[in-house]
Amino acid sequence: MRPEVAVRASATLGEGPTWDPAADRLIWVDILGSRIHTYHPASGRCTVMATEQHVGAAKPRAAGGLVVNLRDGIGRYDADGAFSWLVRDPVPGRRGNDAAVAPDGSLWAGTMRDDEAPGGGTLTRLTPDGDTQLIFPSVTVSNGIGWSPDGTRLYYIDSPTRRIDVCRMDAQLPSHRRTLVEIEPGTGYPDGLTVDADGCLWVALWDGAQIRRYTPDGHLDRTLPLPVPRPTACCFGGPSLRDLYITTARSRSPHPHPLEGSVLVLPGAGQGMPGVAFGG
Repeated sequence: MRPEVAVRASATLGEGPTWDPAADRLIWVDILGSRIHTYHPASGRCTVMATEQHVGAAKPRAAGGLVVNLRDGIGRYDADGAFSWLVRDPVPGRRGNDAAVAPDGSLWAGTMRDDEAPGGGTLTRLTPDGDTQLIFPSVTVSNGIGWSPDGTRLYYIDSPTRRIDVCRMDAQLPSHRRTLVEIEPGTGYPDGLTVDADGCLWVALWDGAQIRRYTPDGHLDRTLPLPVPRPTACCFGGPSLRDLYITTARSRSPHPHPLEGSVLVLPGAGQGMPGVAFGG
């Protein structure tokens, strides 16, 4: 499969692709550019919304609008664009990073320090009624988050560890965390992930120029090379959830690839699962 260009852009740190079935659109962010983007494949229409802070992720809300993982906490945009804070917890030098919505409609939001200091990040669960629970209190770069199709497993990536971890879900919370996959040195760092309908994990490798698909038991069964060195995350979208959308970041190379910062797509790459909107 050869990747195609879905959205030609120059995002500094494109991240967090999410398919919004209610609007038949892709939502993605440029974290360092403080921008939320949307793309409607049927028409080719794109929109851009500026945020007042770095935005690590933006996800659809069941009530309309978006929930956003910002520098100083978690906020929401109502359908009319009005903003309010759900959790405000500013920590100097720390910002929101990747986030995901669990099968129960809760938001799992990660943070990291700007200097990537070890242990400076967290993973927090925000329920639809506003309760928060600190899931992992000491991580470095909180990234990929996903659940198995039956909801019994949580997959999680703290990128500098080069690991994909798996936890058992008990009463909506993770336990028995263990390593499922270790990424070999020299092939990049695991970043964002998505889980397909077969329970397999699709993982973007930062500085690895590829997407990898792993089976639920951790076996590598597919490698998809990309023209850009820094893919950041992926998700399935389109009317049948079969197209794999991939966000990318610009590198510091003196001769960057012209597609760095764009959104790529692999049509018909697999079969995704329907997403869940945040319930709050």
